[in-house]
Amino acid sequence: MFLGAHMSIAGGLHMAFEHIGRVGGTALQIFTRNQRQWKIPPLTGYDAELFAAAWEQWGDYPVAAHDSYLINLASDQEEQEKRSLISFAEELRRIETLSIPYLVTHPGSHLGRGAEAGIERYAANLDRAIERSGTEAGTIMLETTAGQGTNLGATFEELAAIISLSRHPDRLGVCFDTCHAFAAGYDIRTPETYAATFDAFDRTVGLSRLKFFHVNDSKTEFGSRRDRHEHIGQGHIGLAGFRNLMRDPRFAEVPKTLETPKGTDLEDDVRNLNILRELAK
Repeated sequence: MFLGAHMSIAGGLHMAFEHIGRVGGTALQIFTRNQRQWKIPPLTGYDAELFAAAWEQWGDYPVAAHDSYLINLASDQEEQEKRSLISFAEELRRIETLSIPYLVTHPGSHLGRGAEAGIERYAANLDRAIERSGTEAGTIMLETTAGQGTNLGATFEELAAIISLSRHPDRLGVCFDTCHAFAAGYDIRTPETYAATFDAFDRTVGLSRLKFFHVNDSKTEFGSRRDRHEHIGQGHIGLAGFRNLMRDPRFAEVPKTLETPKGTDLEDDVRNLNILRELAK
């Protein structure tokens, strides 16, 4: 079972491994840079060597990176679109340099142009960014979203449409965020609704594309279309929903990371991970 959390890279990319080690995690997600700035600092050979050494010391466990929150490949605003293309291509180069196999990304926002137009623009720009990056490795994981505002990716059909339109479907997978999916109207709280949700995912996207989970409870109610993460068992999904997930043999080896609130002492992560481990028994 690969279970961990998103960790800070303050002090250097390699520091994330020290943090995940402190909570006993066996899966990790990071940003490879400041996620709220367009400026991208260079990634030196020394950075990559430190990262590789720290990873080796931690163990042979899965790592994913999450791209910048500023990137919107579905945008029809010329400046944002240009910056997004450049930034996403660089994100792909960075994970290849660091040998990180996964890049998690939100599928953009159509900004009022409608979902169909947004999906077409997103898929086209995603392909352009992949080709511009010059990379050959790294799975891009489209993250399920809560459906706030004009955000794309709140339905399995939208994710499937992006994959079908791309010239590089072999580079695409899905990261399933439990909070986002629940807020978007996919219930996992009972065995019946849990089964129905993943049957629907399998029919539209295919379970083979599900490469990663974000395990987050939801501060807001089912179908709220609002993205508000809560500690495991303290939100509207509740312990029963996470028990369904943690005991599903199909996903036993799929990495799962927390994105729940926490302080610098990381005690919240320790508690949430212990709860999930207990639910898996």
